[in-house]
Amino acid sequence: MDSKPLSIALITLAQVLALSVWFAGTAALPALKAAADINSAAQAALTSSVQIGFVIGALTSAILGLADRFDPRRVFMGGALLAGAANAIAMLTEPGSVAMIVTRAVVGASLALVYPVGMKLAASWAKGDAGLLVGLLVGALTLGSATPFAFNLFDTGMGWQTPFLFSAIAAGLAALLIGFATAGPAFKTGAHFDPGAAFLAFRDPALRLANFGYLGHMWELYAMWAWVPVFLHAYFGSNAAAADLTAFSVVAIGAGGCLFAGWAADRFGRTTITMAAMSVSGFCALISGFLFGAPVWLLVPVLLAWGMSVIADSAQFSAAITELGPPDKIGTLLTIQTATGFALTAIIVQLLPLWITYAGWTYAFIPLAIGPAVGVWAMGRLRRRPEAAKLAGGRR
Repeated sequence: MDSKPLSIALITLAQVLALSVWFAGTAALPALKAAADINSAAQAALTSSVQIGFVIGALTSAILGLADRFDPRRVFMGGALLAGAANAIAMLTEPGSVAMIVTRAVVGASLALVYPVGMKLAASWAKGDAGLLVGLLVGALTLGSATPFAFNLFDTGMGWQTPFLFSAIAAGLAALLIGFATAGPAFKTGAHFDPGAAFLAFRDPALRLANFGYLGHMWELYAMWAWVPVFLHAYFGSNAAAADLTAFSVVAIGAGGCLFAGWAADRFGRTTITMAAMSVSGFCALISGFLFGAPVWLLVPVLLAWGMSVIADSAQFSAAITELGPPDKIGTLLTIQTATGFALTAIIVQLLPLWITYAGWTYAFIPLAIGPAVGVWAMGRLRRRPEAAKLAGGRR
């Protein structure tokens, strides 16, 4: 069997399994609230602490150049094992406590050694299909992020600990699988420690616009993933199974969006697809809250369209970095891109519930449309730059 499809399959599966730890806290939240009196600040912290941890881990990794200087499989393996261990420890903590929030931050820091490193491994196999390959990895992130909601459907008798347990086991399996993958022919190792590589992401005009597009996308993405499940539990009331199944579907459908957008971006252009996806997701953000009291047959299709479009473009910002940046600094550039993006999400995830408390579910998601609007502007500017000829084989 050709080593490329085998390695891509292993990297993708490892990403799905490892990233399942990300939203374990969010998936457990309804059961956590039933088990203990958790205030709204603690609820938001269970999600945003993962983002904050990811930012700290990613910045440390970027400054030290870990993704470029060391065997990426070992870096990935270490991150997955640490994330799984932190998730297992969370099961022993008091629901909503500082100790639990700290374990979630450790999960985030650990995943900074998994997600961008996996993208670099996948991109090393690219030959005219960078958008599709990185899209596959972001699709894996999407599916992995959705799986904790599916874990809730298994009646283990463990209550809120169920998604923590299953995702910890999944992360351990990810660490095992990644050892059998190999890097592709385009893989480059950084020759030396170069902390200045981290600043190239915003010093170079083309890279800066690609990163601004990514920041617009991230303004919306994780706040949507974190609070649409809460929105659905409010919508379905006592029918928690319907809320969890719908939440899983809304997040998981994005994996298909990533694959389609990756295929389309390689053929029709990175900026074309990113601007189209952000236009759709921004529109869904504007109207979804107004459907809070609408019939299921009307609300769910809109949320599914949002779930597909909100993540569809994500991989294309990363693919653009692999095409616009120096090959020996791709790992660092991808890490700094994700670090800045997740730093932004940590703020939005915390602020959105304050807005929801003030405005109610009807107007809940309107502020999220700001991000896609900025992202469309940035990618439109990038499209007009001469460096855009490097994107998708000249398809911009």
